[in-house]
Amino acid sequence: MAARFSKRIADAIDEVQMIAIRAGIRPHRFIGVWAVVVNGRVFVRPWTNGPNGWYRVFEGEPRGTIQVAGRNVRVRGVTRRGERLLDAIDRAYKEKYVRPYQRKFVTGFARTRRRARTLELIPGTPSTSEKP
Repeated sequence: MAARFSKRIADAIDEVQMIAIRAGIRPHRFIGVWAVVVNGRVFVRPWTNGPNGWYRVFEGEPRGTIQVAGRNVRVRGVTRRGERLLDAIDRAYKEKYVRPYQRKFVTGFARTRRRARTLELIPGTPSTSEKP
């Protein structure tokens, strides 16, 4: 079983509409992504799959950082499969993002090509969290 974030961090991610993520270990800007929590586990899906996008960076270098609960938290992005898990993630997006303008994105995240790019964010080593 993969390591999980503390309940405090998972709850903080679950409570916000967007988290900031920086893929890879090279310094560059953080970007906003939609994240969901399923059974205490944190998942993200990319909307686009450009050659320089955050998902592609995670494919080549699975380490990154998220900003949540006033901290920079190092993470690893791990591709996840399994229809039951992916279905639960689809439901989590649908339950969390309920505003009318979000429907298009929720529907899009449930499409096969985006489901195939589902990443679970797992915490880095305990000593890797730092203040922003």
